[in-house]
Order: sequence, then structure tokens, then C-alpha cells
Amino acid sequence: MEGVGLSANNKQKQNQMLPNKMRGEFTRNQRKDSEGLSEAPDLEFEYSDADNWAVELSELYSYTEGPEFLLNRKCFEEDFHTHMPDQKWTELDLVQHRAHAMRLLDGLDVIGRERRLKVARAILYMAQGTFGECSSEMEVQHWMRYNVFLLLDVGAFTALVELLNMEIDNSAACSSAVRKPAISLADSTDLRVLLNIMYLMVETIQCEEPTDSPEWRTIRETLKSELGSPLYNHEPVSVMLFGMVTKFCSGHAPHFPMKKVLLLLWKTILFTLGGFEQLQCSKVSKRAALGLPPLPEDSLCVVRSMRAASPPASASDLIEQQQRRARREHKALIKQDNLDAFNEKDPYKADDTREDEEENDDNDNSMEAEPFPMERDEVMPPPIPHPPTERVCFPKGLPWAPKVREKDIEHFLESSRSKFIGYTLGNDTDTVVGLPRPIHESIKTLKQHKYVSIAEVQIAKEEEYQKTPLSGGEEELELCAIELLYQGILPSLPQYMIALLKILLAAAPTSKAKTDSINILADVLPEEMPTTVLQSMKLGVDVNRHKEIIVKAISAILLLLLKHFKLNHVYQFEYMAQHLVFANCIPLILKFFNQNIMSYITAKNSISALDFPHCVVHELPELTAESLEAGDNNQFCWRNLFSCINLLRILNKLTKWKHSRTMMLVVFKSAPILKRALKVKQAMMQLYVLKLLKVQTKYLGRQWRKSNMKTMSAIYQKVRHRLNDDWAYGNDLDARPWDFQAEECALRASIERFNSRRYDKNQTNPEFLPVDNCLQSVLGQRIDLPEDFQMNYDLWLEREVFSKPISWEELLQ
Repeated sequence: MEGVGLSANNKQKQNQMLPNKMRGEFTRNQRKDSEGLSEAPDLEFEYSDADNWAVELSELYSYTEGPEFLLNRKCFEEDFHTHMPDQKWTELDLVQHRAHAMRLLDGLDVIGRERRLKVARAILYMAQGTFGECSSEMEVQHWMRYNVFLLLDVGAFTALVELLNMEIDNSAACSSAVRKPAISLADSTDLRVLLNIMYLMVETIQCEEPTDSPEWRTIRETLKSELGSPLYNHEPVSVMLFGMVTKFCSGHAPHFPMKKVLLLLWKTILFTLGGFEQLQCSKVSKRAALGLPPLPEDSLCVVRSMRAASPPASASDLIEQQQRRARREHKALIKQDNLDAFNEKDPYKADDTREDEEENDDNDNSMEAEPFPMERDEVMPPPIPHPPTERVCFPKGLPWAPKVREKDIEHFLESSRSKFIGYTLGNDTDTVVGLPRPIHESIKTLKQHKYVSIAEVQIAKEEEYQKTPLSGGEEELELCAIELLYQGILPSLPQYMIALLKILLAAAPTSKAKTDSINILADVLPEEMPTTVLQSMKLGVDVNRHKEIIVKAISAILLLLLKHFKLNHVYQFEYMAQHLVFANCIPLILKFFNQNIMSYITAKNSISALDFPHCVVHELPELTAESLEAGDNNQFCWRNLFSCINLLRILNKLTKWKHSRTMMLVVFKSAPILKRALKVKQAMMQLYVLKLLKVQTKYLGRQWRKSNMKTMSAIYQKVRHRLNDDWAYGNDLDARPWDFQAEECALRASIERFNSRRYDKNQTNPEFLPVDNCLQSVLGQRIDLPEDFQMNYDLWLEREVFSKPISWEELLQ
């Protein structure tokens, strides 16, 4: 303790020895540090479908797989030099390359497992760019592309899918893995080799380059259509991979390398269906095909041009600020911020101030944080200049064009009619007789900004089909990749969603290690556990990185599927969304964000020297505990920020226009959790947080709104306006009786009718069966009558025919 006190005194003396001007500068910088990241520059993060190609390649392998790179090379070179002694792969011509690739492919057909694995490793070495003959990472990547297109051209992918199917059904491997107390890397060797090759193929081929030959472009389009079609085992490859996920979660195959399965599933969906920019293009063309007006703006461009807002001060920040002000008045020492203690904590544990913040969340008034006029220049340092970047220039005003729904116009007119005239007209949005002039102007403005979504058109069409099943005509169903995928996963979609969320829960940093939770570390733990501190540190980094990559893959899979299903048909989206909600997706995502989110985004769980292809080209430097602790020099971790934004977007998709789900956000106390996420200075992430806060603001009460004016201002500046939406006022909506169960049940009934009409081929509803109205064919049928009827036939004739008078006039009419 004496040492600590001495260092504090020394700091005080050093500060007193500084000239006045420098002392002010020193304390200001110290204060800026203690205020955390509120004055930090925006994170220069560019959101896209995936990280750059080199990073996506390196994330396929865990660091414990490092020794296998040389094993793959050995398997290839033994076979290659047997057939072509004293030759180099990089010096051969295309004919020789092709001949050797076909020879290797034939080797996959052998019965012996050991021989088959050696051949598979040799093919994997080819897909890894025959790195033994390369001197730079660029050269490795060049040969990767060349070899992958060569392997696809000779039909390697089909052979790999067949082998993978065989390994999935390998009951001996499954039963031995179930009996093992601890599963390691060795249990999944065959699967890992096959999945590695398939992932490298899919990831490499979807990176299109202008120098690609026409043959390569043809190969790319062929594989794209094959992956999305039910060619392999009568189902798309994505459905087969979903089956692996559910089999793993059920406990029947704990040795499946789940990270690799999920990465391949994500990249297959991304390749076959397209990413976010393709989605935007499809949306534009679909609106044009339906005769709808064009989109008011390109949402991707708008989001990329936005700047982050300063995060709102939390209760703890305000208390700290007041304490600093009091200390300044008493000329006390400026206390060093306790950053060292913060660094010693577990970085993934939630902030210590969470309880205080949740208790004081209703009382903290951001307006009170305004410093005294004399102190303003000290408390608020000048803004940090941002580097000039290309951004879309907007006129001064709001970034988004306002939108109005048809329902909003109807509601506005109905309330205006009942108020001024005392009658209502139902769904009439044109009659304005008897309404005052300002109401006419309001309706005109609302109609100018009316937005009809593709989903509304699809719902209206579906209602028409349900009303007139016979005369409505046949629906033209385009069998595109997303439609085929939906048909493939429809029978087991609920199980797939539960399995993905189970794995997401196991990979979340806030999850406690429970004995009953699934083990997702089968493809990262070595056979022999580490014996030194350095090995333990390396494995710790590897395990954390492994979990982060799993979260990244699952968040991307769910978001892509939700967006593609919504564009294809809104009820496909609603079916998937409802099952995510039933599987507790909303509280799971909130649990994920209930951590120190800045620590998660700035985590340094990577060792760049061990990343592929760096580790196979360069000499491996000596790793030390200090170098592992230091990590890389990046401002943030791309994959973790990408995961956070994806999860926020999923949460937005699940809750948008759904009052019952919005109330779940309120019930699970999401406001303080989401408010803490605003500390991340990245515009896109802040936008989706603010959207989630906006939908529940009216239910949080007047005191919360009053205490969070800075957040309210940020919502007004960043989030799109709905002209009639009174989100900021509430107007006693919290007292309005929502029947949440009825809302979900009505939606579920609509989804079931849609799925039954479109996909249930064995419809047994007698009303929809054809009726034979021809008199001759009906009378010509032989019907076996029961014996008791035949015995009493005379009585029946007397009672039913002869004794009943017939009114021939009525019959003729």
C-alpha cells in the first residue's frame, strides 16, 4: 500500500512542478481519459457481407490445428512425387494439373479410411494454395484460386458432398464420441478435412475478380445454381448442413466440428442467395414488378453516411462529473482513474455500475450534466477532427424520408371525422366532406409520403387466394434459390431455429459454464491439454476466438434468412420469426448485450502470427506471454462489431410492428442494456439501438423520457419519422389493453393457412375436392347396399317416395 501511496504523491508533485498552462493541459487529458470513450473518435468500421477474404480464410482454422498444415503438405507431396518425381506443382501446365487432380479424385473412392483421409488431405493442400512452393501470402492466394477452380472443374465438390453424407451417417464414430468423457480435435478429423475443402471452395469462388476468365465465370454460376438446387441427396446443401446442426444439438453427434459447419452454412447461403447489396437491388426490381413507387432512398448509402452521436451520460458518469466539480472547487487532488483495476477484471463481465444505473435510470437527468459556463471549455474538450472520407451529402435536415402507412391515414381520417362531424366511414381515405381546411392539408401531406411495402401487397394477395381458392387462379411460384431453401427447411424449421439459438447461447460471453449446456469446443481442444502457462494462454485466446466466430456465423445466418424470406414472401419471414420468438430469441439477444459491450468490441482474441496464410509462409516468431496479452493494434475487433450489429438488426426485425414483442423488450428491462450499447461510437450500431429504444419509449413512462432527453434527441435526429407516430409522448397507451396472445395466435393462423395452401400437397378438405355432377355417371355407379336396407326396401319406398306429394310446378321452376 505504501508503494501505491508514494506513486500518487509523486504524481501530485510532478503535476505541481509543471507550468500552469501545461498543468491545465495535463489535467484536461487526464479528465478526458477518465470520461471513458465518450470523446473518442468514431470507429472507422465499414459494415459489409463479410470481412476481407484473407481474414475469412484465417477464421476457418483454430490455432490448435496449426500442425495439420504440414501434415497436409506431406500427404500431397508423397503422392505427387511418386507420379511426378523432381517436378514442382507451380511449374506444370494445365493438362498435367488436371490429370493429377483427377487422379486424386479417383483416390477418394477407395474403401480404406486411412487411404481416403490421406487423399482428402492432399486435396486440402491443393485448396490451401500449395503453400510449400510459395514465398508470399499473395502468391498463396493466387494458387488457391487457381487450384479451387481446377478442382471444381473436375467435379470435386460432388464427391466431397457424398463423402460428407457418409461421415454424417457414420454411426460408429457417433457412438464412440457419445461414450467419450472428453471430445478433442482428433474425434472430428475426417469431417474437418472435408468441411475445410468445401469451405475454401465456396469462400474462394464467390470472390469475383475482373481478371477471371469466361470459363471460371461459368464454373462459378454452375456451382451457385447447384448449391441452391436439390441436386445433392434431393435437398440443397444448406438443408444438409442444417441437419448436422440439429443432430449435434440433440447430443447424437457431439464430435461434429460446429464452427466449420456454421461457417460453411453461412457462406453457402451468402453465395446462393446474395448479400445485402443484392437484397437491395432485388427489392428495387420487385417493387417495380409489382407497380409500386421506387424506394425513397438507398438505405445502405444513408447508413454509411451517418456519423455517430455522443453516447448519453450514464448515472455513474454524472456522479463522477459532480464529484470532479466538487473536488475542483475544494482544490483537491485529481484522482487517477482506476483503469488498472478495470483491466484486471474479467473483460466480459458486465459493468459494476449496472445495478446503480438500472436503479437510477429513471432519475439521471442528462440535462443536469451541462457544466457551469466558466468550466465548459475544460469539461468539454474540442471535438477531434475526423479524417476526410467520401460521404453522401444530404441537405440540412433529417437523413431519412418520412413514411406513412395506409392504416395511419385511415386512423387519422376516422378520428378527424368522429371529432368534427360525428360519424365514421370505415376504410374510405378519399371523402373529406365537412372536414376543416387544415385537415385537408394534413391528408394531402400524409398521402405524399404514403409508403406501400412489398409485404402489404403479398398479404393482400394471400387474403384473396384464401377467399377464392377455386376462382382465384393458380399462383405463379418462381422456384428461385430462396424458395427451394424454404421448401427444404420447412418441415424442420422450428428444430433448426432452436438448435442455432442453443449454440448461440453456449457461445455468448455472458453464459456461465453449465454441465448441461452443449459443448461447442470439439474442434478446438487438443488431445493433450496444455502444460505451460504460455500454452494455456494460447488455448484461452483460441477458445474465445472460436466462440466469437460462432456468434458471427449464427448472427449472419439468421439475419440473411430473415431478410431473404421477407423479400420472397412475408409469411415465410413471419414463420421463421415466430419460431425464433417462441425459442426465446429476444431475451437471449438482450442477455448477450448485458455485458461490458466496449470490452467485447475491443477484445483482442487473435494471434496474427498464427493466422493462415501468414503462418505457412513466414517463420513463426517466438510467442511470449507479453505478446499474447498485447494482441493486435486494431482499434476494434471487426467480427465482434459485425455480430453486435447483426443481432441488433435481428431484434429489430422480430419486434417491428409487433406490440406483443415490443412489450417483451419492456418486460425484460432492455432500456438500460440498450442505453449502455450506445457507448459504442459507430453510427450503424447506434441507429439500430435507437430504433429499439424508440418503439418502447411510449411504454417507459414520462419520468424515463424526462431523464433521457439526450437519447430522445438522438432518436429524433437518426431514426426515420412516421408522421402520425406519437412515440415520444405515449398518450396513456400503456393503459391500453393489448391482447398479446390473440395477436400472435392470429398471425400463426395466417401463417399456417399460407403454408397449407402452398406446400401441403395432401389437402383432404372435402370442399376443395372435385364433384361429379353428371347424371349418367352417378347412376351408372354400382353401390353395395347394406342387408337391412334391402330387407326393408318396400317400407322405405312407401315412406320416402309414395307417401310424399311432389310439387311438379316447383320442381320445374
